[in-house]
Amino acid sequence: MRMAELSERSGIPTATIKYYLREGLLRPGHRVTATQSAYDDEHLRRLRLVRALIQVGRMPVATAREVLTAIEDDSIDHHTRLGAAIAALPGDGALDAAFDADELDEVTESARRRAEELFEELGWTHAPRVGASEASYRVLVGAIAGLSRTGYPCEVSDLLPYGRLADQLGVTDIDMVERYGDPYEQVEAAVALTVLYEPVLLSLRRLAEAEESNRRYSPGN
Repeated sequence: MRMAELSERSGIPTATIKYYLREGLLRPGHRVTATQSAYDDEHLRRLRLVRALIQVGRMPVATAREVLTAIEDDSIDHHTRLGAAIAALPGDGALDAAFDADELDEVTESARRRAEELFEELGWTHAPRVGASEASYRVLVGAIAGLSRTGYPCEVSDLLPYGRLADQLGVTDIDMVERYGDPYEQVEAAVALTVLYEPVLLSLRRLAEAEESNRRYSPGN
């Protein structure tokens, strides 16, 4: 297909595709003439993945390029490919910074131990293995430390129900990713679904709290 058709089928403007080509995010097309190139379905799949990383995942171009390099590395397994894409998604900088600033603080150390106990209760092995190298791990520890400093419940018994729900959600998420057969599509789906479903989770949680409050405290219930 020519550039115009690639743009039409992908839904990405021609100018953006040319930008991705210049930045090395998309391989050059097959040269047809001195001024024209042709593109195939592999370019279309790659373009959709680039869009998921940059437009949906809000990754900087340099970060997206690193993720794409990791995805194409045949020496790594599919778990590592998916992990590279998800780990590169922007996180909660405020919590991350709070964790880094208080890395040697006693409260933070206690929060770290509590997180490790939680993982053990859940039977998780990956989280304790990657530890503080994973942004989500640091955010969790920072959140537990914040709860502790403000005097709100954050014992393992308080955290465990959330961990069990998250465990079930992890199964649901990966099941959904596996609906897509192509590895590129699976990485694209993992990024898009992570980003787009997080507002769904937050909204449903708040709606569920309102529902339960209504059951317990509204007159006549």
